[in-house]
Amino acid sequence: MIEFLQGYDIILVGLLASTFTGLSTGFGAILIYLKKHVSKKMLDGALGVAAGVMLATTSFNLIIPAIEKGGGGVRGSFITLIGILIGGTFLVFADKFFPDSNLMLNSMGSGEETVKSSARLRKVWLFIIAITIHNFPEGLAVGVGFGDGDIANGLSLTIGVALQNFPEGLAIAIPLIRENYPRWKAFLIAMATGLVEPVGGIIGVSIVQISKPILPLAMAFAAGSMIFVISHEIIPESQSDHKHSKMATFALLVGFVVMMFIDNTLAYYMERL
Repeated sequence: MIEFLQGYDIILVGLLASTFTGLSTGFGAILIYLKKHVSKKMLDGALGVAAGVMLATTSFNLIIPAIEKGGGGVRGSFITLIGILIGGTFLVFADKFFPDSNLMLNSMGSGEETVKSSARLRKVWLFIIAITIHNFPEGLAVGVGFGDGDIANGLSLTIGVALQNFPEGLAIAIPLIRENYPRWKAFLIAMATGLVEPVGGIIGVSIVQISKPILPLAMAFAAGSMIFVISHEIIPESQSDHKHSKMATFALLVGFVVMMFIDNTLAYYMERL
């Protein structure tokens, strides 16, 4: 697989990988056709798993490689520290444009019908716009992962981001259906939110190709951005219903260890190919 991908232009590989992760948001939304009712408990669990998967991906495929590629020791750690803080700060400022972004599950019609439909719909769309913006660093991370020709690391990032996007697509489609959107339209909107990822992917892989010394900083930037999204968006949504909070927390642990196992197993076999 690695030898096959190495035969292609790395920018093209990064673009295709980030396109796949973006489309996986729509793949997750397919569940609205297969299951008429998705419970809050099921969605909280799925979001918990997504948070765990992305935490593992961020740790093993961005932060650790950033430290190593930055020279290791104090120097590599300092470069990574700066990059993480810059990435987080970038999304803090971006998030100022969407102050009500993490309201999706609160707008799903769980008995609070006193809220006007127009207000609920506005909150749903604020969430959708925020998620679309926040998908950019995920695509950036995939692109950066492939940027120096490290196919194994890029593939691990691709798997992690794609797994995380499945429940995210479902989380976008459900409130739209609750607001009487046709299923096909909810599916297409969920799919569209992921299409910003190829933009981030092509930027990430291109920047690193142009200036490879920037790779550790770019990896750390992507890590900081994704940690912000996990902490600000995904975990709060999974914990919004206190009845399911422990289950969602355990789901996060499951997502983390599963992705840790996949990543290290993949790396083990890649080294022997």
